[in-house]
Amino acid sequence: MKDDTMKNETHVKKIPLPFIDLARQQVEILPELERRISEVLRHGRYIMGPEVVELEQALAEFTAAKHVIACSSGTDALLMALMAKGIGPGDAIITTPFTFVATAEVISLVGATPVFVDIDPLLFNMVPEKLEQTIKAMIENDTVGYPLPKQNASTAGSAELRPKGIIAVDLFGLPADYDRINAIAQKYDLFVIEDAAQSFGGTYKGKRACSLAELGCASFFPAKPLGCYGDGGAVFTDSDDMAERLKSIRVHGQGSDKYDNVRVGLNARIDTLQAAVLLSKLKIFPEEIQARNRVASTYNEMLTDFGSGLQIPSVPEGYESVWAQYSVLAGNAALREKIQTTLKEEGIPTAIYYPIPLHLQTAYAGLGYEKGAFPVSEEMAERIFSLPMHPYLEAKEIERICRTISGYKGER
Repeated sequence: MKDDTMKNETHVKKIPLPFIDLARQQVEILPELERRISEVLRHGRYIMGPEVVELEQALAEFTAAKHVIACSSGTDALLMALMAKGIGPGDAIITTPFTFVATAEVISLVGATPVFVDIDPLLFNMVPEKLEQTIKAMIENDTVGYPLPKQNASTAGSAELRPKGIIAVDLFGLPADYDRINAIAQKYDLFVIEDAAQSFGGTYKGKRACSLAELGCASFFPAKPLGCYGDGGAVFTDSDDMAERLKSIRVHGQGSDKYDNVRVGLNARIDTLQAAVLLSKLKIFPEEIQARNRVASTYNEMLTDFGSGLQIPSVPEGYESVWAQYSVLAGNAALREKIQTTLKEEGIPTAIYYPIPLHLQTAYAGLGYEKGAFPVSEEMAERIFSLPMHPYLEAKEIERICRTISGYKGER
């Protein structure tokens, strides 16, 4: 009998774990989900149906934002925000190189130029001091004092880039330092967009993500803390003027009539079915945020107790992360690979966010940034990896992960 028990325990340990478990979540919301989807099927308003309006109202109440404009993806949310601000060729938008490509991609899509700022090695978000140094370097055309794109290195004249705005990224669920970022932006007459693709549900000094800058942009990609069953996103703002522009941009630049197009816009509407899914999930989202923080706390405790040798993530006082990812740092790239291999052999998935900083990717080679320009981002890319994270991860599963890491016998 004892031998059978041991065999069963060994078998259980080898069962693969999901990186994000949407199936467990669906069990929790299935009756509400089926009811809402059935209502959409009955009324048949698949584009901009009543659930879209209901979702926008619910998101506004959750974040305390005055206006919410739901749209087709987090990428389109960022693109719409830049279009609403009138950004184009010759304009520079400052962001970080340690993020998903969409953040810089939308800057390029409107014809502007991304300018990068390095990150904090503990929080992975933009460093305000480096942000201000970069702005000063651009104003003074100082290409020696701080790394800038090639275009700004030309002789003074029309080719100079104009700093116009900042896209601050809330990486892994933790908001950036918006008091300081907004103050710097105001000092130099720049606008701020909050890229809250990973932080929706997080808080900064008592305020919700997506309400921390002039414009907040969320993604509802399925793997996000609040995700639909396809693509979806939203832009948040307290500005009446911005809200009207964004609503117009969302539907081909529409004016008072569908055939009166007052600006160049997009087809960026969210599907009604996706709005129905999000409404179903939003009902349990506050409880899921609490669960995510319990999971993160358990990870922190166990990785420390088991002597994993990994650097665990930090959350400053006054912040609450929503833990879109639980990311740790190995001592170096070789050790990371060995630990990931050991975890994979035990059926435990991992992921690397992000293996190549944006300034070193092929699409941005034309900016002229060289390796070493942003040393913290480059070092993090070589050491970071993420462990399974979702609200339904159980303590015994976290223990399995942490014991596997601590049992790795390689050189630390």
